[in-house]
Amino acid sequence: MLYRSTRGNGKVVGASAAIIRGIAEDGGLYVPEEFPKITKSFQELGDMKYRELAFYIIKKYFDDFSDAELRECIDRAYDEKFENSYIAPLNYKAGAYFLELYHGKTLAFKDKALSILPYLLKTAAEKIGMTKEIVILTATSGDTGKAALEGFDSVDKTKIVVFYPKDGISEIQKRQMTTQEGKNTFVVGIEGNFDDAQNGVKEIFNDKAFNELLNKNNYMLSSANSINIGRLVPQVVYYVYSYVSLLKDKKIQEGESINVVVPTGNFGNILAAFYAKAMGVPLGRLICASNENKVLTDFVNTGIYDRKREFSVTNSPSMDILISSNLERFLYEISGRDEELINNLMKQLKEEGNYEINEEMKEKLKILYGGFADEKETLAAVKKVYEASEYVIDTHTAVAYEVYEKYKKNTYNDRAAVIASTASPFKFPRSINEVLNFANSSASDFEMVQVLSEKMGLKIPKGIESLDKKEIRHKVTCKKDEMREVIKNFLGV
Repeated sequence: MLYRSTRGNGKVVGASAAIIRGIAEDGGLYVPEEFPKITKSFQELGDMKYRELAFYIIKKYFDDFSDAELRECIDRAYDEKFENSYIAPLNYKAGAYFLELYHGKTLAFKDKALSILPYLLKTAAEKIGMTKEIVILTATSGDTGKAALEGFDSVDKTKIVVFYPKDGISEIQKRQMTTQEGKNTFVVGIEGNFDDAQNGVKEIFNDKAFNELLNKNNYMLSSANSINIGRLVPQVVYYVYSYVSLLKDKKIQEGESINVVVPTGNFGNILAAFYAKAMGVPLGRLICASNENKVLTDFVNTGIYDRKREFSVTNSPSMDILISSNLERFLYEISGRDEELINNLMKQLKEEGNYEINEEMKEKLKILYGGFADEKETLAAVKKVYEASEYVIDTHTAVAYEVYEKYKKNTYNDRAAVIASTASPFKFPRSINEVLNFANSSASDFEMVQVLSEKMGLKIPKGIESLDKKEIRHKVTCKKDEMREVIKNFLGV
């Protein structure tokens, strides 16, 4: 399988090179030259364990990895780090199937891909004989950062630098990152929001002089964000897994399609569902759920993407995003892979802050349904699900549930639906407590975690059980225009 840039000016490369580079030379994102098709029956796939299915799907995209190399990557990624042996269990509650993607080390769906990316990256580097040390440069809205730090902690010949909005994430998320151990890890709070961090990272990737400086010092930049195809492809697995699991358990019939609901910020997770659909999985409507930063809702409903709007800090902070990077890959597909058009749209977004797609693309956009939930609706959804089933969901999943309820009301479509449950409620105890009133509002986030554990009858996940007692190791903050200097200081160049 070969990969090309969405913007058409980069070289066509193999999977290993695409994974290592992260972003194409022309600033575009790597996409497969074609979508591989699922050739086994869904019954056969349903009999596979998660690791086996991961091998089957990922191998179709990364076929320059030998069977032995890929199996080692998968076995090292999906091991005892996941506290649930099913890796991605489905739980039917309050009229929907919740796909629990938060049973990894950092309690977020990012663990599914960021547990394997370090091994894919290291193997890819060995395959092409790379001698440079790889520097992972990542912006996070809260979850990617910790998952990436855990994934790359102490991995040979790598260093990782994570930038997060210092005032825009939960206390649990911040403490997870600032207490990170590992000599090759560096965490920096940026004065601004996630878009500032992400734009700063993109500018650094495209800064030729800065990259030349790193190359002279035997370093090479790569990314752990979902702009990296090595991060995106492993996410396709759990959408295939959810479908074949429902089929195996006779919750759906052979050939029956299901809807997928995804709380969406950077568009990577819902894009993975689109890739699964393109491979032949019978997925129906892809429901794109936003919070009050509803740039994607507006785009899906009008065909106009406009980032020129007020940024809101919400109780679903991992979705507080106005520039959804992975949307570029989706646009590339619905444009008929028109590289020139994508180039023009991305240029217009950068220079003018908005763009409008053509009528043909708007027609293809109907594969998506766009809706949003404000903060009050989000908390009400947490309460509704709990009262219906004594099942606690986090605020991001609550956004998805609320939008799903609106979708059913607006479309009268009651097709079976899988909701991507992207984070553990333990990561956002203050918001959960605000509506369920489990603890006194003056309690600390960590005291609320304890009360949440008692009320839910669940053990506190290992990833946060002693987090409040860990030493804060990363205290650096900076402005967006200081990011390059911070990186240089960390690397000693």
